[in-house]
Amino acid sequence: MKNEKLKIALFVGGASSEREVSKLSSKSIYSALLSLGHEVILIDPALGNKQYTGSEKYFSPDCEVKVSTKNYSAAVNSIMKDEIDLAFLGLHGKWGEDGTIQSLLELCGIRYTGSGVLASALSMDKGKAKIIYQDNGVLVPKGLVISKSSYSFKDILESIKMSLGFPIVVKPNDEGSTMGLTICNDENEIDKAIEFSFQFSNKTIIEEFIPGRELTVGILDDKVLPVLEIRPKHELYDFECKYTSGMSEYIVPAQVDDDTFKHIQDQALKAYRSLGCKGYARADFRLSPEGKSYCLEVNTLPGMTSTSLIPKMANAIGISFEELISQIVNLSFDNGY
Repeated sequence: MKNEKLKIALFVGGASSEREVSKLSSKSIYSALLSLGHEVILIDPALGNKQYTGSEKYFSPDCEVKVSTKNYSAAVNSIMKDEIDLAFLGLHGKWGEDGTIQSLLELCGIRYTGSGVLASALSMDKGKAKIIYQDNGVLVPKGLVISKSSYSFKDILESIKMSLGFPIVVKPNDEGSTMGLTICNDENEIDKAIEFSFQFSNKTIIEEFIPGRELTVGILDDKVLPVLEIRPKHELYDFECKYTSGMSEYIVPAQVDDDTFKHIQDQALKAYRSLGCKGYARADFRLSPEGKSYCLEVNTLPGMTSTSLIPKMANAIGISFEELISQIVNLSFDNGY
């Protein structure tokens, strides 16, 4: 099926807190797939059987639309009769990036882009992923994971003082786009930060804040792309800096020495392979003033607008956005799902 005209279901939106981010990615993917000559059907899994007609509504901000994870199975079932060749996943966050939609597609025998069920689930669970990274020689920030139903603030505070110190990062264990994230500079800020994080997840990860530079590395077809540096206007590369024009500067290749450049690429590939990722992904790092690179996470469905990070890295080595999308489509036929 490679390099042929395919019938592709592009999954857009979803029910996660990153619904609108998914729409941004999917709009660019949609245009590229059409330019490549594919037939594209738009599917919002959160709408079930009540899908929109026409692409305009899919890529417009929602107006009182009811979305639910209960609709996912109905949405996947709705494309069974269409003889879909491939599901291209333009989803982000929970129920799109965590193995949920991947498992539904596999049960229905529908091929899809990106990593499989287990790798997707592991990468989304930051606490478990960090253990795996460490076991495979990848440096990560020190931290702990707490559960909404059974945590003791007194014990947490003691652990922070003994092993982490301040500042610390408090964030949901299984969210993206820095949703629910807070940097705490002292113990008076912790309780509120934890409550905020629990609005997005039942588990919260608390870890040492790594000062320094924000770096990221894309992986495509088990090969590393150039390291990219992000220079946000804020202290951290937060939601506003990610999705507001002019709030961040991007340098690719990153201006670091050759040894550091190669080391970060090697660490990214180790993290990617340790989870069993396939197709493409992006590994995010903080480079400390001492020159140590700490892996923060691996994103198995990273942003894919024409100005997102992986497209910027691919473009730096001569791969256009359409070529990138074409490669992702072709790689999905090698994944064995």
